[in-house]
Amino acid sequence: MENSLREAAIAHAPFFVTAPGDTDALFVGVVWFVILAVFLIGAFYLNIHALPERLAHHANHTQIQLIGVLTLLALFTHNNVFWVAALVLAVIRFPDFISPIQAIANALMAMAQAKGATISPGGAAQNPAPSPSGAPAPNPSPATAHGTTDVKPADGAGSPDPSSGDARQENPKDV
Repeated sequence: MENSLREAAIAHAPFFVTAPGDTDALFVGVVWFVILAVFLIGAFYLNIHALPERLAHHANHTQIQLIGVLTLLALFTHNNVFWVAALVLAVIRFPDFISPIQAIANALMAMAQAKGATISPGGAAQNPAPSPSGAPAPNPSPATAHGTTDVKPADGAGSPDPSSGDARQENPKDV
């Protein structure tokens, strides 16, 4: 009676129950599915994580390095705030403030060079070049640089008349 009950149970057993010593096909299938799923989910995760950097690269964004650093920080720290900040930076175009300022600086440099000033590598103007007569070009006094004229007497007396109410003192460098 036990043999007939055992044979009846084996006949009605599901397909994934294997006989002793046989390969478990369901186990092998689940292992391959899990391995494939882990790789696909990992690739999808990394693909989504690189989305802000790819958006910035395709748009030729000016702050692509900052976006790349934020995405790497988000990846290694698992802090999603960095990823959201990188995505916002990649999507929003900020106005370019540097180009107009650089154009103004280049125009000023060209004007200074046209007047004879030499520009050092740091961008600061050096003393102007000597005039064609061979004498060094005069430095304008602060008064003449702001539009006022400083008239000096021909005899060389450089002190102003105290009775005229002009209390301006002459700069010793201008003499």
